[in-house]
Amino acid sequence: MSGKIWKTSDFDYELPPERIAQTPIEPRDAARLMVVHRRSGHIEHRIFRDLPYYLHPGDVLVVNDTRVIPARLFAHKPSGGQVEILLLRQLDETRWEALVGGKRIRKGSYLLIHRGDAHLQARVVEELEGSRRILEFDTPIAPLLRDIGHTPLPPYIRLPLQDPERYQTVYGRVEGSAAAPTAGLHFTPELLAKLRAQGVLLARVTLHIGLDTFKPVTVEHVAEHTLHSEWASVSAETAQLINQARLNGGRVVAVGTTVVRTLETAALRAAGITAPLRDISAQSGELADAHLSVGWHPIAAFEGPTDLFIYPGFRFRAVDALITNFHLPRSSLLMLVSAFAGYERTRHAYQVAVAAGYRFYSFGDAMLII
Repeated sequence: MSGKIWKTSDFDYELPPERIAQTPIEPRDAARLMVVHRRSGHIEHRIFRDLPYYLHPGDVLVVNDTRVIPARLFAHKPSGGQVEILLLRQLDETRWEALVGGKRIRKGSYLLIHRGDAHLQARVVEELEGSRRILEFDTPIAPLLRDIGHTPLPPYIRLPLQDPERYQTVYGRVEGSAAAPTAGLHFTPELLAKLRAQGVLLARVTLHIGLDTFKPVTVEHVAEHTLHSEWASVSAETAQLINQARLNGGRVVAVGTTVVRTLETAALRAAGITAPLRDISAQSGELADAHLSVGWHPIAAFEGPTDLFIYPGFRFRAVDALITNFHLPRSSLLMLVSAFAGYERTRHAYQVAVAAGYRFYSFGDAMLII
């Protein structure tokens, strides 16, 4: 695959609609777990609560502690036209970047929100690409979202969620995401306690997830795709814990693609490479299927945006193992997994998962790549 020009169609696959999980499994750690061994290509079929069997004392499990905000708002124009707002990113106390669904929502338009005793107004102050807009509210709305907002679920989930906490991880604590870091939905407090008891370390990073993470890539050539930046943070304490664990021979086990992007951004920053990061894959010169280990690289603490787009060819510096769900065809998430596990190995694993009846997407089953 040396010198291969990746096309978005390379990451397509057929998925029967019934394989898309509509509800979360109970309990959380009862989901199935496909274990993919990168060196041998061997695949095992386990249950998520079997995860401790594959982790060792001194390994560090890195989670994304973001929480989904009730970012879906229903509004109307003064003329009465219905509008749906999906908050993506807070810019300051009263301004937000948002997706706005409705007819003729232009700069200068006013949107009215009424729910219960709340009566709010937002003005469109800037038009961005597509349906993205910058909204300025007449009052800070972050403290009001629990009362006026709704939990946003991906469009492929058509059944109502009975308990909004099932679209949150048990360790989430920093509000700011428009979507959940779904690989973490499988953990229970009991499973985390069992991992700690066997000597597995726990580290937290934060990346607030925007909806672009889950959108299919639409350009023909993968290298032409651009990810919108997302806010991420790695504390000095977390960076020190991870660096020391790797020096001691432990593995860094990322829970989800958002953790991978955060840690690899931190490694690039430690190497003196800063934004823009979107072309790193094309410049790294590594073969996707040849990557198994590139040695130890430290990570640096940072706080700020990352637009790192990982696809086959990327040289991983920080992550040794990955826990992830099964992702949409033609998505940047599937491209990242293909970069980590190897393109052909990932393609085969997905074929096996479909044939074996695994559940896909946000509420679906999990994969451990080691």
